[in-house]
Amino acid sequence: MSEIIGGLNPVMEALRARAGSFDRIYMNKGRMRPALKELFETARSAGVRVDRVDRSRLDQLYHGHGHQGVVARVGPYRYFSLDEVISRASSPRALVLVLDGIQDPMNLGSLLRSAEAAGAAGVILPREKAAPITTVAVKASAGAAEHVAVARVVNLARTIEALKKDGFWVLGADQNAQVSLYDQDLDLKLALVIGSEGKGLRRLVREKCDGLVSIPLRGRVSSLNAAVAGALAMFEHVRQTQAGT
Repeated sequence: MSEIIGGLNPVMEALRARAGSFDRIYMNKGRMRPALKELFETARSAGVRVDRVDRSRLDQLYHGHGHQGVVARVGPYRYFSLDEVISRASSPRALVLVLDGIQDPMNLGSLLRSAEAAGAAGVILPREKAAPITTVAVKASAGAAEHVAVARVVNLARTIEALKKDGFWVLGADQNAQVSLYDQDLDLKLALVIGSEGKGLRRLVREKCDGLVSIPLRGRVSSLNAAVAGALAMFEHVRQTQAGT
């Protein structure tokens, strides 16, 4: 079943990553600004059909605005297997992001963007009670969803055990934890677990973690947005592993 994606960056990154899955691209009939022209030329070089249509047609295809003058019809997003993600994490300082029930596709997209920017080997999602990779998530990731390996698993607790067997140290983010993120040694092969919005980590997942950390807060709010917390933790891993080289 085909999917619709819209926006310059999401369509361009998807085109670069999986041109073979494209059915066609729809672009605004009006004058092409440089970014749209580059996309048009890239699509034509890849042998992807481009239809020039009215903006109203783009609005109809994308169910509203925000497409920036380009919409694409592509094959379904390809998930990776857990084994594929683990095989990509061969470095002794590899990073994998594990998401325990993130349900907001905007948060998911933001986390995928941060994971790709932090050089994560992959992202792991549960199949149930969690947002899948959708058009909204792809748009929120600014195209990063096309460049990070995402696996969906049936049982997150068993997955954590598999990561441990492969040498990962599993760290959960929990605002009630006594250990600060910035006091924790992260210069190692790390599986970082971020809980769902509001509820945080589930009990069994929390118990499977090797350790828990919190992010120190000085203001009046009691917790951070899941996407922000995940980004801070991932880039603390980046900072420490770079310092250790």
